[in-house]
Amino acid sequence: MRALSRFYVPGICLPLLACWLGLGPASADTRVALVIGNGAYVSTAQLPNPSHDAEDVAASLRRSGFEVIQGIDLRQADMQDLTIRFARAASKADVAMFYYSGHAMQYNGVNYLMPVDAALADEADLKRFVRVDDIVNDLQQAKNLRILVLDSCRDNPLADMLKRSATRAASVGRGLSKVEAPRGTIVSFSTQSGQTAADGTGRNSPYTTAFLKHIEEPQEIGDVFRDISSDVYDSSGKSQLPELSLSIIGKFYLNGPVSVTVAPAAPQAAPRADPCAAAEAHWKAADGIGTLAAFEDHLARFPNCIFATLAKARVEGLKQKVALAPANNAKAGGSKDFDGNWDVTLNCQATGKAQGFTRPLVATVTNGVFHAEAQGPGNNLNRLEIDGQIPADGKTTLSARGTTGASAYTLNNLAPGSPYAFTVDAQFDRTRGSGKRNEARACNLVFVKR
Repeated sequence: MRALSRFYVPGICLPLLACWLGLGPASADTRVALVIGNGAYVSTAQLPNPSHDAEDVAASLRRSGFEVIQGIDLRQADMQDLTIRFARAASKADVAMFYYSGHAMQYNGVNYLMPVDAALADEADLKRFVRVDDIVNDLQQAKNLRILVLDSCRDNPLADMLKRSATRAASVGRGLSKVEAPRGTIVSFSTQSGQTAADGTGRNSPYTTAFLKHIEEPQEIGDVFRDISSDVYDSSGKSQLPELSLSIIGKFYLNGPVSVTVAPAAPQAAPRADPCAAAEAHWKAADGIGTLAAFEDHLARFPNCIFATLAKARVEGLKQKVALAPANNAKAGGSKDFDGNWDVTLNCQATGKAQGFTRPLVATVTNGVFHAEAQGPGNNLNRLEIDGQIPADGKTTLSARGTTGASAYTLNNLAPGSPYAFTVDAQFDRTRGSGKRNEARACNLVFVKR
């Protein structure tokens, strides 16, 4: 009865639960995993721990009821054979997992896994590699849950060789490119897309160490992978943050809790929502915006979730940057040479889905103290204020703050009235000036004295 003890939806009786899973009363869910560790490379640097990583992960997954297809230091032909076996097994499974430790790289936005005998003289040699997209497609054949784990975002010297020989050198990226999780899938990279991960000094890599620590815990699978990410981030001194993308509906447990209801349950209070369920999506939005207000908003909403520590660091860094700007200007001393009324034009280029715009502001400078503002409708929407002090040489950093207007003009379609802040590096002379916004969005400012 393992399947019925691992899949758990509160308040559903046993016969209905079995029907929902498509299982007979005595059936067990079928779990299959392909675990590969490649470290003994012929044409590039060898890696010390992938073989240990694969051995330990395979043993752990077997304890959790997986049929494991395992391969260590696979050549091209062997790697292809195992991925074919896995594709066939996944098509008959309820749960499928692919775990890989070893060298990988991205080219033109496509991620490739590297057999130990692969060479890379030019782009044609990429056909000797395994495409991650193909693995994702194989995983999608499983009925209920699919998991992709890549502990492989490491420095790959062959990528530099390809960069020198490729017709489009810029297409060879650092680390791996992001993979969005299809529905019913969990995607976990050992570090963020475009970054590289540490090999570590012990038997296992830092990521696999955390994976082995948590994967057998009787927790909901989403929480398991969030705990893995948090462990890697903390153990690396906050230098390595795993990339995690989840697109799953309901709850799934690899190991417990044993919660089978054999009769209709009495009415119960609705379970409390996971307070961190939306933390990942909100963090990505806040990180894309990159402003003090965005990071403070993340802390207010998710103070105890995985990205809280990182958000605090960003808040402290931005506060120090803004605080230093007026302090440095004060040391230089304001100059009355710039006193008077100024017309300011803010011009922001289109960025991503955010439309570009041009906005006028009215500014005054008194005793070298600069203040500009523009007020939108309703007093709380589309407001902007810019302040600072202009020293004698005219070079300064101004601090800006405000609230957003229409979401079509904001990064990540922020709701109207959302707070934001940024700084402006500016240079003035007696009659004109220019400035550039420092954070997130490309915006230029022109200052003209009346």
